[in-house]
Amino acid sequence: MNIQHKFNGGTLQINLIGELDESHAEFVRDNLDEIFRSRAIDEVIIDLSKLSFMDSTGIGVLIGRYKILNNRGIGLKIARPSRPVDKVLSLTGIYKIMPKIIQ
Repeated sequence: MNIQHKFNGGTLQINLIGELDESHAEFVRDNLDEIFRSRAIDEVIIDLSKLSFMDSTGIGVLIGRYKILNNRGIGLKIARPSRPVDKVLSLTGIYKIMPKIIQ
């Protein structure tokens, strides 16, 4: 699992690469929380185009990050999910709270 990020003004762009499952959840959770604290942000976009797999633990990671950001008034969007990840996220209804965008 690899996490890349960059700031563009108040927007934080995150790229998750690999598999987001139980074995990687704590690593992703801890790293994202640290990145969120590193600088003032207005919006977070998580690019999932290079995420090959996500299970329910990964969905929990996303929802947990959504709650943290939402409490701070920061929006979270999902960008370009890979086909298998998009299928899982669509089934959960997660796009109702974290809009899917195409960049």
